[in-house]
Amino acid sequence: DLYRKVFVFRKDPSDAYVLLKVQAEQPLQNFTVCLRSYTDLTRPYSLFSYATKAQDNEILLFKPKPGEYRLYVGGKFVTFRTPEGRWDWEHVCASWESATGLTEFWFNGKPWPRKGLQKGYTVSAEAVVLLGQEQDAYGGGFDPYNSFTGELADVYMWDVGLSPDKMRAAYQSLRLPPAVLAWKSLSYEMKGDVVVKARLRE
Repeated sequence: DLYRKVFVFRKDPSDAYVLLKVQAEQPLQNFTVCLRSYTDLTRPYSLFSYATKAQDNEILLFKPKPGEYRLYVGGKFVTFRTPEGRWDWEHVCASWESATGLTEFWFNGKPWPRKGLQKGYTVSAEAVVLLGQEQDAYGGGFDPYNSFTGELADVYMWDVGLSPDKMRAAYQSLRLPPAVLAWKSLSYEMKGDVVVKARLRE
């Protein structure tokens, strides 16, 4: 249980990552990924990387520059532009549904305009899921200049699209439905220079 704790990635650039064990048995027609990050990086970095043997960017949450997030599904992406505020924790949730191809992006508890991506696509279940690196190959192929440096917390993944009230609940760290990846029952392995520490601030 990582409640009130964070992963700290200390080096820049970094070769560290956290490998997550996902309880996804079936291919995904829908998903939601939420996480909280705290960094002063201005170069590109990967937050959440879900790679399959066929597609290294099966699901990828990536920040190419300040004020911009990208959500990849099956190698294609949409961009969401966000305000660059003071250095602070940023909470993001991204969801996708195959039936309509609609993506939802929530930033600090608020929804952004929805965008279309990969209608009719199916996300494969056999995946390697990492925090802190972008996979350019199944479970590897890291570019250190896309690595994450800073603090990550509250990582969740569901095999459904969350309702608006649950998206807000994720931002507020309230009770959430059962997830395929849950911060409070995370199965993980840390590789390289990354440590678990208590969270310093809300």
